Amino acid sequence: MDRTALNGIIHLIKIETLQNNIDNLSRTDAYKRYFLRNSEISWAYLASMVSRNAGWNMSDLWSKPFTALLNPEKRRHLFITYERANWLIFSDAYPQLLVYEWSKKYGTSFFHLLPLFGVSEWMRQQWEQFWIKKDKTLLLQALIINEQHLIQEPVIESPFFQHNVFNDLDYLLQERLHFSVVVLPTFDGDIFGRSVKNFLKVERRVKLGKELAWILFHSKERKRIFHYFCLGEFTGSRNDYRKWQTVHLPQTPMLKYIYPYVYHEDNRRADWSRKKRFSPDRLLREPWKPPRKYELTGWYERKQQQLMLAAALFRIVGKKNG
Repeated sequence: MDRTALNGIIHLIKIETLQNNIDNLSRTDAYKRYFLRNSEISWAYLASMVSRNAGWNMSDLWSKPFTALLNPEKRRHLFITYERANWLIFSDAYPQLLVYEWSKKYGTSFFHLLPLFGVSEWMRQQWEQFWIKKDKTLLLQALIINEQHLIQEPVIESPFFQHNVFNDLDYLLQERLHFSVVVLPTFDGDIFGRSVKNFLKVERRVKLGKELAWILFHSKERKRIFHYFCLGEFTGSRNDYRKWQTVHLPQTPMLKYIYPYVYHEDNRRADWSRKKRFSPDRLLREPWKPPRKYELTGWYERKQQQLMLAAALFRIVGKKNG
């Protein structure tokens, strides 16, 4: 293929990435549509479900419990954290997915183009191996590892996010009490997933990603979850799946009504894989283990009721002190 044609592909990939990286709704839908076109790229399914959870977390910030427990500034900082991390991941991952799609279309590897999109050298090598060996599970794990390392320094270790979010007492208490959870819903009201622990450690986020992937692709409930993935509407409101549950839980608004477009600075990013502090190959070699407990329906409902109770008590105390 001549240089002009390659430049055309590069331009189209950049345009399509920008068009789909507008907000949480567009990212979630883009991952979903991609997986339905390219089912061998398992990570796109995982990414879409995790992106749904990011949207639901954003919507939570406008629910009665969160507006009672957190002031507007803290809620804004949490929203920016969710938005920035998910924007960064999409800006890195979606060009990779599109380069693969173009490679598949023409029957030749275009992965030498990945550095032009800021993709790590380690991840480029993983794509080259996948092109030859077709090991879907290995690629899935590699993408989990790559994207979690990608956000470690610009988000997790950023002075702004460290000061305003991760070292904040409210955040530490929320993690300690296991209020943060990635949910994988079904149409019959059952909830599967994992609680989020030690989010600041890249190894724990990689472990969480692998556990969620195991639920999606290997658990006996995988067909029920996939059915929801295919047919369940995503608006960002928790009502997307809570309408199937029997217990009354807080309603949250649709994302399109509460958040404006966020402009992101796309600063030149360093290749994380060239830093000696990270060991992606070790994480890639670690055995694939199923989570010990992932049926969360009752546990999840109790946690939400505890959150509602905490908010109610906070309001009562606030009124007395007021």
